[in-house]
Amino acid sequence: MNQYPEAYTDYLLFFHAERDFFECHEVMEEFWKEHPNDVRSRTYVALIQIAVGLYHDRRGNRAGAVKMLQSAAQNADADHLASLGLDADKLQELLIDRWTRIQQSEHEYEDISLPIIDAELLAWCMKEAEQRGLTWLAPSPLHNEALIQKHTVRDRSDVIRERERQQQIRKEKGGAR
Repeated sequence: MNQYPEAYTDYLLFFHAERDFFECHEVMEEFWKEHPNDVRSRTYVALIQIAVGLYHDRRGNRAGAVKMLQSAAQNADADHLASLGLDADKLQELLIDRWTRIQQSEHEYEDISLPIIDAELLAWCMKEAEQRGLTWLAPSPLHNEALIQKHTVRDRSDVIRERERQQQIRKEKGGAR
């Protein structure tokens, strides 16, 4: 799938076959940071926010989920979504429906699928999932705490070192917080 960034196709596989929204966030955020001038930058942010919103929803953090999904709807550009093989109108409807349902007291987490309209992309993703031993559109393993609470078990040493490095830079420039 040469017409799409590898990070994006990885995102789709994490999203639909592994239901690993944390990794969706990681892979797209890294790509987004490496390509700050990409015309689709805000739409990449929207994809990140969708994954983070669903991660929050699945963990029961309703306020965080609603905030992320609403931001995603604002950041998603219809033309850029189409250039990524997604149906922009259906995605907007999906996001609005999800954050509306999250705000209802009886809401229980339910997986969603991104509306992929590029038949070649969809076929490639399904085949790639199968080759990796994964099931396309597999349901979230809601009893897998390592997946559901992934942010609490990951190694954050790189993040902490980078934060300290940035603080040192600000301090040297006279702008320490």
